[in-house]
Amino acid sequence: MNWFQLRWPLLLFGNVAVICVLCFYEATSASPQQPFNNATQQREETIRELREIKTLLREQNTLLRSANEPPATARPR
Repeated sequence: MNWFQLRWPLLLFGNVAVICVLCFYEATSASPQQPFNNATQQREETIRELREIKTLLREQNTLLRSANEPPATARPR
């Protein structure tokens, strides 16, 4: 078979494949679920997370300060 006889069936098959892919792409595009129903709930969640971060940072700073202090038994000469 020469190229001219294969040209039209290949073009037809390619077009059908592209159309099928585009149809499946549109059929599966659902909108994602919103993480929060309202702004008040979102704000409360953000504030709670920020308070947790603040507590963890305070603990980390306490540990860093205690690691930087020289031991109480060591005396400078």
